[in-house]
Amino acid sequence: MMTSPSVGDGRMGSMELLRLGPVGHEIPAVRQDGVVRDLRPLTDDLAGEFWTDGVARVREALAAGSLPVLDGAEGLRVGAPVARPTAILNIGQNYAAHAAESGSEPPTNPIVFFKHPNTLVGPNDPVIMPRGATQLDWEVELSVVIGRRASYLSSPGDALAYVAGYTVANDISERVFQKERGGAQWSKGKSMPTSNPLGPAVIPADEVDPQRLRVWSTVNGEARQDSNTVDMIFSVAQLVWDLSQYLTLEPGDIINTGTPQGVAMGGKFPFLQVGDSMEVGIDGLGAQATVIAPAV
Repeated sequence: MMTSPSVGDGRMGSMELLRLGPVGHEIPAVRQDGVVRDLRPLTDDLAGEFWTDGVARVREALAAGSLPVLDGAEGLRVGAPVARPTAILNIGQNYAAHAAESGSEPPTNPIVFFKHPNTLVGPNDPVIMPRGATQLDWEVELSVVIGRRASYLSSPGDALAYVAGYTVANDISERVFQKERGGAQWSKGKSMPTSNPLGPAVIPADEVDPQRLRVWSTVNGEARQDSNTVDMIFSVAQLVWDLSQYLTLEPGDIINTGTPQGVAMGGKFPFLQVGDSMEVGIDGLGAQATVIAPAV
């Protein structure tokens, strides 16, 4: 089974922003140097306007030694590290080899679709098999967390200043819903309950080079995807700039930046079944381990 080392080529720091605890009652937290500290003295949650200056405020509090240790943190469930985003935007076919395995030419402009924000679950929570699903698929992706309202940015060179941090996403997809029942858009095959495991942590943007990160996935311990964000067709900076020309990005919004080749839709691997286990990760940002649960 593939494993993800704690620090990858694109990772330069050591602060992790987390949400820990039962569903709906997660505690905002920060892990640094192996110690987990409670962020409730600073914020109720890692949501919305927290992302505008929250990273700087957490660093100041850590330097001042004013954050208490979160007792029992290692025994708590890990939740999605971003709460209540107003939008989850997704980029399709952003790696040329994945476009090819999908039977498409590489796009000349970013392909954009939406996932419902309520698809977010923790990085180790069960993924529920959708009712009627026959082609459930995995997609490991670098996920961008927006830190400042972004509208009509002047150039890609300005765009990374609007990013608060990065994390790991699995864009769970049902391909029949996506391709045969969605009309001219993909969101029906992307917005099923539990279809966006996120995390385990958000790593501050200035600690990450988003275009030098190995991304990988396994199913039942067997390798599936293994690529690097250097192979993206559109970089993170290009994506944030491009999206800002058509919509306003808000603090806490999420952009899933596309997946590389190695998904079931390519025909080389079987689609997911109940009981299958997935592991997806990005070197330096962490890994997820999820199991497909029966439909409800």
